[in-house]
Amino acid sequence: MADKYIIRVTAGSGYDVGEHVVVPVNTAEPVRISSALADVELNVRVQNYRGLPRNSPASSPYFDQEPHEYNGDQYSIAFRFTPKKPAKAVADGDSGEKDDDEEEEAEGISATDLQFGNDFDHPIRDRLPPGFGTAMNIVRWWIDPGLEGDAYADEPYLYGPALSSFNAVHWGAGEVDAAKGGLWFGEGGSESGLAARRDTGAPDDAKARMKWALKPDSKRRWVWRYGDTYALDFFNPYVDFNEFALRLPGFHLPIIRYWDGQSLRSQPKRSHQLRYVLRNRSTGAVYLAVLFTLYLKEDVNEDGSLKPAALQNKGGHEKKEGGVDDDDEEGNGHDEDFDEEKALAEARRKLSGVDLDAGPETNEDDVD
Repeated sequence: MADKYIIRVTAGSGYDVGEHVVVPVNTAEPVRISSALADVELNVRVQNYRGLPRNSPASSPYFDQEPHEYNGDQYSIAFRFTPKKPAKAVADGDSGEKDDDEEEEAEGISATDLQFGNDFDHPIRDRLPPGFGTAMNIVRWWIDPGLEGDAYADEPYLYGPALSSFNAVHWGAGEVDAAKGGLWFGEGGSESGLAARRDTGAPDDAKARMKWALKPDSKRRWVWRYGDTYALDFFNPYVDFNEFALRLPGFHLPIIRYWDGQSLRSQPKRSHQLRYVLRNRSTGAVYLAVLFTLYLKEDVNEDGSLKPAALQNKGGHEKKEGGVDDDDEEGNGHDEDFDEEKALAEARRKLSGVDLDAGPETNEDDVD
């Protein structure tokens, strides 16, 4: 089924795809995205990329560098992020004076509020693949204990605090190095940025910082300051955009069957989407949205532009005549060949004693 589709990556400062720019995957020059809330410079890298624009590089020198070669990383969403102080009118009768807490908050975005993750604008609860709950426990244990979400909501989401979700957090601009695939930086910061993050108590090591960032006190101490630039990188070896598959310890889920909550075993949809979002938890403001969209190859012109059929169907949840979804007639989209018990046993073996059924071990000092 995967060979029927071609992928395109776009990005913007909001959800409106009409205002997105096409991201040239695996090229070194960052894409610049600006809004009233933030300035962003973005690189997206994907191993074995065969998508749009046409003739895009199949890989990036980024994947030849450590730790990515050792990890076997399959993709990266890396960007510079400079938040801007929002314009806020002083209310009539308000002196404009702020107490100490308001002044501290006005310096930037709290670590509790800045989130990164995935969301959808329509329900997917009836189309979740077999083993989804166990897979989520593995993700929380193995990848990001700070993840929170509701896959069964009308507008499903899975967000984590940016401070604990990103694999690399660099307080500073980092550098652009074509020999290393574009934006390049490690955990830490510039001289002033490193001093600033140490003042918060954040460890210099990435894994230690991710664990430290789960504590409420840590998130209170870290503020993403307006006007400062941060270099952030999200990468892992678990999503294969070549085969459109999710590979976790003990699990191999073919995303193509469930992409955007849809089973594709009957009539293929014209497009399917996976969205990564940097947002504000308190205000709902979006700073960056990166959209991975699959289009039927027949809906893409030779020059890489989209035909009207692709533009008319942007991946929303659709039903066939009579109100029956594409896969309702085939067991709610569940793969009859999927052996959840076998997958769970393999996950337990690889995770060496982790209690997957209990969910992530947290307490009041660990997460919100």
